Amino acid sequence: MFLRNSFRPNLLSAPRKTASFFSRWYTVSTQDHARIQKYTQNIKLQRWIEEQANLCEPKDIHLCDGSTEEYNALTSMMEKQGVITRLNPEKRPNSFLARSDPGDVARVESRTFICSATKDQAGPTNNWEDPKTMMNTLTPLFSGSMKGRTMYVMPYSMGPLGSSISHIGVQVTDSPYVVCNMNIMTRMGKGALDVLGTNGEFVPCTHTLGAPLAEGQKDSDWPCNPNKYIVHFPEKRSIMSYGSGYGGNALLGKKCFSLRIASVMARDQGWLAEHMLILGITNPQGEKKYIAAAFPSACGKTNLAMMTPTLPGWKVETIGDDIAWMKFGKDGRLYAINPENGFFGVAPGTSAKSNPNALKTVTKNTLFTNVALTEDGDIWWEGMGTTPKGKILDWKGKTHASLEEAREPVAHPNSRFTAPIAQCPVVDPKWDDPQGVPISAIVFGGRRSTTVPLVYQGFDWSHGTFMGASVASEQTAAAEGPRGQLRHDPFAMLPFCGYNMGDYFQHWLNIGAKAPNPELLPKFFFVNWFRKGKEGQFLWPGFGENSRVLKWIIERTDPKNTSAEKTAIGYIPKEGALDTTGLQVPAEIMKELFTIRPQDWLLDVQSLNKYFSIFGSKQWYQRRVRGKTRKE
Repeated sequence: MFLRNSFRPNLLSAPRKTASFFSRWYTVSTQDHARIQKYTQNIKLQRWIEEQANLCEPKDIHLCDGSTEEYNALTSMMEKQGVITRLNPEKRPNSFLARSDPGDVARVESRTFICSATKDQAGPTNNWEDPKTMMNTLTPLFSGSMKGRTMYVMPYSMGPLGSSISHIGVQVTDSPYVVCNMNIMTRMGKGALDVLGTNGEFVPCTHTLGAPLAEGQKDSDWPCNPNKYIVHFPEKRSIMSYGSGYGGNALLGKKCFSLRIASVMARDQGWLAEHMLILGITNPQGEKKYIAAAFPSACGKTNLAMMTPTLPGWKVETIGDDIAWMKFGKDGRLYAINPENGFFGVAPGTSAKSNPNALKTVTKNTLFTNVALTEDGDIWWEGMGTTPKGKILDWKGKTHASLEEAREPVAHPNSRFTAPIAQCPVVDPKWDDPQGVPISAIVFGGRRSTTVPLVYQGFDWSHGTFMGASVASEQTAAAEGPRGQLRHDPFAMLPFCGYNMGDYFQHWLNIGAKAPNPELLPKFFFVNWFRKGKEGQFLWPGFGENSRVLKWIIERTDPKNTSAEKTAIGYIPKEGALDTTGLQVPAEIMKELFTIRPQDWLLDVQSLNKYFSIFGSKQWYQRRVRGKTRKE
């Protein structure tokens, strides 16, 4: 489109002139060249936009401004094309449903590459390819990949506009669905261009569906390509994604930039880019502290970030549910921002019991993907806590006479909602504060049926680093692989660290060692909501009752607090220290939740020994951190 003041809803892009007769190759037209120069005064960005157009050969170029008018025009266009379905405006105003190709439903970790200069820099947990070799592979794929389509140019800010912790990215894509999601998930458009200015740096992100259209060819409702590449070039701070239109594969500001590339930037510049939620918790006396917490995907981050506490007088407010960028402030404390602007949450299991605030957040202005459509034009998914009446259309577009007649889930296990943070009923007043919020505690967790107690506290920063490195979780539908299988996921960053994980552990140790005031460093904790009994039942009720654990965590950040006893693995609550007032959990269950069985932990140590051995020469980390814990 044109700039904000010249937007015309019925005309998304200026028509392109054909390439010059004297040009052997495809080149940007004179008209588009003039529009790009008017769009931004940043010469580097001007050149990059034209380079991407010359490579991908789109039919049109649409220069995004991030306005509401632009968003509405794009959703109306996709609705007319049958790409998305408008939901019942009385039940869910300005909301839409998209259905992806069945082969394009989750992150494709097996096709995700870190193309650092050497294989050792990428490390054993990443797929590596030589940068030059990868470019030789990608260039023919991207060449002409947008023929017959529009190339959308999206400047965006990861983090509050103008924050010293924020960074700018620019993505091109041939998917209007991606544009609409990025409009929600980032500060996209003119504001980001203003921050970038004439000389600002940006992370270039090139995305294509890999589905060029010949003239007159009928388009797919969800174009994609079975041959997929999600590629990161850490040294160049750039991203290229081919073949997928779904989630983090295509919304390149999300995991690709804000974690894989940002983790490298953070290593080089002395800060942290983490797969963490950020929440504020206020006690009945009005005292507020902030927590950052890391959980593998689909393990309860969003539920925790939007929790409704069951403890009277306590309040939880959210800064973000997925990603945290943290830097030391002038006062020596660690400050965090949420670089995102929206929620990209897992739908199944979200209910009035598990996360009522998430349900309230998605009542309007929301994009849903791969959930079911009810007969009255609303959405539904398994675990929602309600039963839809009448016919239901599943995520593959198949109609069932009733929910009972469907023989498999009608919503995909990794179906999603994309909604603005600003409309969350428990959004923290400082969610968009450029200064960020001070972090008092860092919490790790995962799905563990056995071994790990409900909560324990680390001894110090080094031990906390070990706790993060030892995170393991039973696998969920958010990634490829067998569900339920236990896999190690250090810091919940296994799929997202943009360099050698052994060096990443060292970076955490370095951050602690270089803290301006070690006494102001956050305290470390580990939680496990998912421990089970002998009959396979969950022992802890979870959800809002998790506020009891958060209360103990907040109390323990006070150096004067004495409500813990020391064990071999860390500090656990003394008997009676965890507030169980009004909680209907038998005493023997509470005892089991904190039982530490040496034989189970020895098995964990063996598993960690085997896992850490993959880092080869980086095994110094084990001797420095893990050895201390094992002796105790």
